[in-house]
Amino acid sequence: MGSERVVDGGIRKPRFLCLHGFRTSGEILKMQVGKWPESVLQKLDLVFVDAPFPALGKSDVEGIFSPPYYEWFQFNKEFTEYTNFDECLEYIEDSMIKHAPIDGLLGFSQGAVLSAALPALQAKGIALRRVQKVKFLIIIGGAKFKLESLAEKIYSSPIDCVSVHFLGKDDFLRPYGTELLKSFVDPVVIHHPKGHTVPRLDEQSLQSMLGFVDKIQKMLLLEEEGEDEAPDPEA
Repeated sequence: MGSERVVDGGIRKPRFLCLHGFRTSGEILKMQVGKWPESVLQKLDLVFVDAPFPALGKSDVEGIFSPPYYEWFQFNKEFTEYTNFDECLEYIEDSMIKHAPIDGLLGFSQGAVLSAALPALQAKGIALRRVQKVKFLIIIGGAKFKLESLAEKIYSSPIDCVSVHFLGKDDFLRPYGTELLKSFVDPVVIHHPKGHTVPRLDEQSLQSMLGFVDKIQKMLLLEEEGEDEAPDPEA
């Protein structure tokens, strides 16, 4: 996709790098998000990538979605120790450069945990130092990192990033996703009746999502108008 600008009615569509769940793939997340109404999808420029590491064990989606399956990093049962985490962050940054300009991140499950953490790690100069600021987040079935030293870096101060969070009534991560909300400034919350999945949008959640998309499109427009009006330093 390079650095091309996808335009909808004269407005550049917000471009999101989409991070899939544990032991799934970019193609699987594309199919999951593809259940959303066209009225939402046509306003977003979604870039789906595979995680850097092939799945090292059985996938929960075997028999539902076809392989191959990938994982962003590895972790212990308590989710307090992480392997290949720095390599994962570097891979995401490289993907953002490859598909620039990336305005935001969309994440599901393991991809949501990462997406929610990255703006804070970027603000502190720990990750994503070579790319523009992550301005928007779409978090589906998210949670916090539990490793204390990492959590301190991410959640010690409010995460000021425009965000929408999906919480499923029967999602086993719901309590952790609810706890994650407390770390964000003015998050939009969409509740759905399903479990740990990318849900379809009912009428109420559709209106919330359209409102979120309209808001970030206006922010992009104002930002680009400001860049156009900025004085030329070489003039």
